[in-house]
Order: sequence, then C-alpha cells, then structure tokens
Amino acid sequence: MARLGTFRSLRQRNVKLFFAGMLVSNCGTWMQSTAQGWLVFRLSGQGTSLGLVLAFQFLPLLLLGPWAGVLADRMNRRRLTIAMQAGMAGQAVLLGVLDLTGLVTLPLVYVLALVLGVLSAIDNPARRSLVTELVDEEDIPNVLSLNTAVMTGSRVFGPALAALLVGLVGTGWCFLANGASFFAVLASLVLMTPAQLRTAVPAPRGGKPLREGLRFVWRDPVLRSTFVILTIVSTFAFNYGVSLLLVTSRNLGGGVAAFGLMLAATSIGSFAGSLVIASQRHVGNAAMLGALVVLGVFSILMALAPSLALAFLLAVPLGMGGAGYIASTNGILLPRVRADMRGRVLALQATAFLGSTPIGGPITGWIGDHFGAGWSIAYGGLIVLACVAVAGGSIVSRRRSEAVARTATTSGPAPARPSAVAAEPVP
Repeated sequence: MARLGTFRSLRQRNVKLFFAGMLVSNCGTWMQSTAQGWLVFRLSGQGTSLGLVLAFQFLPLLLLGPWAGVLADRMNRRRLTIAMQAGMAGQAVLLGVLDLTGLVTLPLVYVLALVLGVLSAIDNPARRSLVTELVDEEDIPNVLSLNTAVMTGSRVFGPALAALLVGLVGTGWCFLANGASFFAVLASLVLMTPAQLRTAVPAPRGGKPLREGLRFVWRDPVLRSTFVILTIVSTFAFNYGVSLLLVTSRNLGGGVAAFGLMLAATSIGSFAGSLVIASQRHVGNAAMLGALVVLGVFSILMALAPSLALAFLLAVPLGMGGAGYIASTNGILLPRVRADMRGRVLALQATAFLGSTPIGGPITGWIGDHFGAGWSIAYGGLIVLACVAVAGGSIVSRRRSEAVARTATTSGPAPARPSAVAAEPVP
C-alpha cells in the first residue's frame, strides 16, 4: 500500500538533494526563457519571431526525443544528466557574453536556441527517468508530481527575477545568472548516494528499441489515448512564451516587468495544481479531464481580460489547470510502464509535450500577428475543450463496453477451452 502524504517522497535524502538543486537551476532556466523572449521581441518586434525561436529550441525534441529515450534506457541516467546539465550551463554563458558585448543577433539567438534544444532533448528523458530511481515503485506517481511542482514552482521566481534584472542591468546578465544556477543541480547530482538509487537494469543493446517503445504505447489503449490528447493540447495550448507576451504587451499595454509577473502568477497556479495531484493517492481520468476544463476555460477568459490586474488573477487558475493536467498525465502513464521502458516512454511524452512546440509556437505567433493577441491564447482554449468533449465521450463509451463484456461473461455459458492457436497473443 502506498504511503500517504503529499510530501512523502522528500523523506529520501537523494530526493531532497535533487529537488533543491533543480529548484535553483530551474529558476535560472525560466529567467533565461523570459529574458530570451524579450530579447527576441526587442530585436524583431514580431510574434512570429517568438514562435520561431521556440521552434528552434524544441525542434530537437521532436526529431531526437524518442532516440534520446533509447539512450536514457541504455546508459547511466545520473551521469548522462550531469553531462547535459553542464552543456546547458555553457550555452547560457555564451549567450550572455554575446549579449553583453553587443554581438548578439537574431540568427545567433536561433542557433543557440537550437544548441540548447539538442542538449535538452537528451537531458529530458535521462533526468526524468532518474527521478523514478529516487524512490520505491509505489511512490513514483508522488515523486513525479512533486517534480512537476518543483519545475512549475521555479517559474514563480525565475520570470519575476528576469523582470527585475532586465529592467536594471539588461538581458545579458540574466543569461549569465542562469549559467551560474546550473552549479546547484550539478552539485546535487554529484552529492547523491548512488547506493540508495533504485537503478533500473539497462535495456539490452540490439533489436529495435524505438519501435518497441512506440509499439508498447500504441498497444495499450490508455497510453495511446493519453498520448493523442497530450500531443493536441501541447501543440496549441501551452505556448505561453508567445501568447502571454503578446496579450500582455499588445492587449494590456505592459512591458517586460508585466510579462515576468504574468508568468510568475501563472506559475503560482502551476505549483498549486501540481500539489493537488501529488496529494491524491490514485490519479485517473477524472483529474485529467477536470484540469483540462480549467485550462480551456481560463485560456479563453485570459483573451478577454480588460486589465492587467484581472489578467494576473486569471493567470493563477490558468497555470493550475495546465500543471494539473501534466501532473495527472504522469500519474496515469508511469505506473503502467515497466522500468526498462520508462526512458523511451518519457522521451515520447516529452516529444508530445515540448516537441510539438516547433509546430504550435509559430502557429500561435502567426495567429497573434494576423487575428489579434487575444486569439493567440483563446484558440488553444477552444481546442482543449473540444478534446475534453471527445475524450469524455470515449471514456464513457469504453466503460459501457467493458460493463457489457463483464455482464456477458458472468451470465453467458462457460467458455470453451481455447485451442493452442486461439491462445496465442494477438500481434
């Protein structure tokens, strides 16, 4: 029986070390993300450019993500995470130096975003699989929800710090500060006690590991439907770096400080949504669909906000719905996946969630440029609510079919003994 308590995973020393390091590092990451968006907007003045820089940053996840999952299943995940985190620190320092020396250009930002994307594509499945090695099997949903809380909680401070620093010293120092913040997570990884890790047996070499991962997801109806919804929602409803910047600057007349505070308000809600899911003993479809409804409704309301003050208030439930959805998705997926397959499944999840940004980011920017800033976030909310309607109907239909099948099994004649051929599994 799983232990109770929202923060039960924090009893483990390795968990406390890892989350402390990631909290500091991710504050820096979100500070850089906020400053980068403002830098691109200053250099180009176009929402489409904001979408393109996100496309360059997340394109590697789309192209390399599944293969990175294979790598995570075959290598020591802790060592791989250390290497990728060190590389991302170097990328941040280089961007900061270029900005401070006045050599930065829009094409250079695109190139460095692509470099960051390659490193992140490899890091993502390795780091997230490492999280599952920090605790016993029964606490994996809890530690993943707390991991989401840490990631989203850092967004409360990172954008706010960026808003403060950009106004005082410029975007370049934000990038250098992010580079320094990686030392926290690197130290936490080095200081971990390896003997306390529940290290999975590496997946065997050879065979067709990527095809095996795709087949594993597709053959499970729960995994398959969850991934389809995740891909659609992520593509069109999670482009906050574009949509919220456009709404803040064009509709509400705010600057970089307002944009940073908007992201911070969204992150307060994200933190709360993650903790709500972490407190649940069982995470199912009800939690996932409920979070999607909140995300869809408040995306539409954000587009209609008449003032910054009201927009800040709406941003809290907006973030709560988004993070609650991602955390509930983790809680549904991971308990159904065996240990040697987790790297590949997490990589596919990252590909669906972040790898869809190269498609959704430019679309969102284009919609904002041609139909108005409000539509850059409202159209995603409408798509989310459509997904809720389709998914809810599918779940109800599947449960009715299962109920009919159970009734037929219990009330019908005893089944005949299956033949050897009939007993073979369906491919």
